[in-house]
Amino acid sequence: MPTSPCGPDCVEGENPPSVGRIRVVLRLAMALLVLLAAGIASPLLVLTPRRGRQALVRALFNSLLRAFGVRMVVHGRSRLVRRPGDQQGVMMVNNHISWLDIVALNAVQPMRALAKSELRSWPVLGGLIRRAGTVFVDRENLRSLPGTVAELAEAFRSGSMVNVAGEGTTWCGKASGRYVPAPFQAAIDGGAAVLPVALRYRLANGRQTTAPAFIGTESLIASLMRVARVRGLTVEMFVCPPIPPGKTDNRRELADLTESAVLSALGITAAMGSRPWQPRILEPDAEQVHIDRARRADSAA
Repeated sequence: MPTSPCGPDCVEGENPPSVGRIRVVLRLAMALLVLLAAGIASPLLVLTPRRGRQALVRALFNSLLRAFGVRMVVHGRSRLVRRPGDQQGVMMVNNHISWLDIVALNAVQPMRALAKSELRSWPVLGGLIRRAGTVFVDRENLRSLPGTVAELAEAFRSGSMVNVAGEGTTWCGKASGRYVPAPFQAAIDGGAAVLPVALRYRLANGRQTTAPAFIGTESLIASLMRVARVRGLTVEMFVCPPIPPGKTDNRRELADLTESAVLSALGITAAMGSRPWQPRILEPDAEQVHIDRARRADSAA
């Protein structure tokens, strides 16, 4: 199974700017209200036309971001948003840092997901995740992996967009792991395009932060509390050009190609040989140059 060396040391030494206790309580209360509203609305979604359903899901996830005081910046948004009539299956692959990843991605484009089976038992969220058409993988029983890959390939054949975490587990955001090749076999078998998406979390001053990271044995409640305390948190999303079906028929090569695209979007250059592997951390000046370049290119497009 994929493992990450990231743990409490990755987040404990940061001390990001924080809001007061009253603001924390209000944020958590607003998030709970959004989740309750989502739970009430989810049985009705099956009766709603597709366009209206997607608009409602986007609104709910955007409301959840606002509840936690999280701002979102998206570069290349048009590559992620599906248009009426799009029938091709798409495997959207991102570097995995936090539970906020899936909130941010679905705030732009609602989609299915490949997720660990433990999420079924999460209160409130578990039911929502199941009803969203999630494909579950049992990380404790790798004999079930071929069946999961086959189910994922069938989702692509039906034209679904499915979110897959590239590393198969969470990292702190200032380091990353090798991308797991198995889900890429499903993309090959299902004739799906692969859409690499790079995520990064920043503070109001522009510095990268590990505060949203959901890593190690940390509980979801502890992670929620830490995110609710952060002032000026921004999730930055870089949507890369899609990799068309047939680019490679080798799942390891396709995984490496996707990983390289994500790292390049983050301004990281690294050899693909070692395992496990950690990229270097960008210096703030180099990061800002890369961001400015990406924004100029996005504006020109």
